[in-house]
Amino acid sequence: MSGVVLCALDISQPDHEAPVLRRAAQLAKLDGARLDVMTVLPDYGTSMVGSYFKEGFHDKLESEAAKSLSDLVEKTLGAEENASVRHVVATGTVYEQVLKVAKTDGADLIVIGSHRPVLRDYLLGPNASRVVRHSNCSVYVVRDA
Repeated sequence: MSGVVLCALDISQPDHEAPVLRRAAQLAKLDGARLDVMTVLPDYGTSMVGSYFKEGFHDKLESEAAKSLSDLVEKTLGAEENASVRHVVATGTVYEQVLKVAKTDGADLIVIGSHRPVLRDYLLGPNASRVVRHSNCSVYVVRDA
């Protein structure tokens, strides 16, 4: 295949996301694909909420997220593997940004974790299910045990 595997991670839950990342790396290696990892930050800047944060807050948050993402990949896959991984930090709604990056990257596969559903997820739909429904490429969902 030799394409792109995009792995969407929630860096605030590194223990939960490590199995997702390991599976994405395994799938990328099987196909000789490049592994891209991403995380999504909330968009505080376009709403009234953004006015409560100091100028430069988002840039600092983005920098810290990039570091956390890199640290998670290095801890889970090792430094050598981390050096060959493309890291992406996006801002906005999780499922919209995952789909946007997948399209921009030309991803052949999206790997995303799924939390155990709570009642509200059955009504609203979690990010993983939205990615599955709207993706133009295959999606591999890693369920937690």
